[in-house]
Amino acid sequence: MHLHRYAIALGSNRPHGRHGAPQAVIGAALAALAKTGVGLLVTSSIIATAPIGPARRRFANAAAIVETGLEPPALLTLLKRIESDFGRRRGRRWGDRVVDLDILLWSGGRWTQPAARDALIIPHRDLYRRDFVLRPLREIAATWPDRRVAAAVRHAYARLLRPKPVDRAARGQ
Repeated sequence: MHLHRYAIALGSNRPHGRHGAPQAVIGAALAALAKTGVGLLVTSSIIATAPIGPARRRFANAAAIVETGLEPPALLTLLKRIESDFGRRRGRRWGDRVVDLDILLWSGGRWTQPAARDALIIPHRDLYRRDFVLRPLREIAATWPDRRVAAAVRHAYARLLRPKPVDRAARGQ
């Protein structure tokens, strides 16, 4: 069996009845993933971040590098099952959630699932626009290459932080 490496994002902003606060939920989700036989290679520290959209509570976010023989759709199914086991229910986009697990990158490069409502796309479609994802990922996989956007994760993070030019026309000047 050929093993693949994946970068996974983890997030939580609701306490869990058994696992506790969002930081503990992330640890429990990693343990649940490891119990399935997925190899946990390295995890980032957990950071606290402001919510996006209608969510009101701060998030705990982290990233992990895992190794498994699963192809991307099978790993996604496993991650969604873990989310469900933790009580996650599909609902409002960017709402409060017990746990959120996303595939960010994989050692096979790009992956695009045939047209589907929530098609799996690797690299994750919002990876390069989200500080709360790139910051923990940079901590554990700074040199992971993605030639599509940047030479490596650390370069993508630097681009995200780079000051943007002011659009004077939009400001009426």
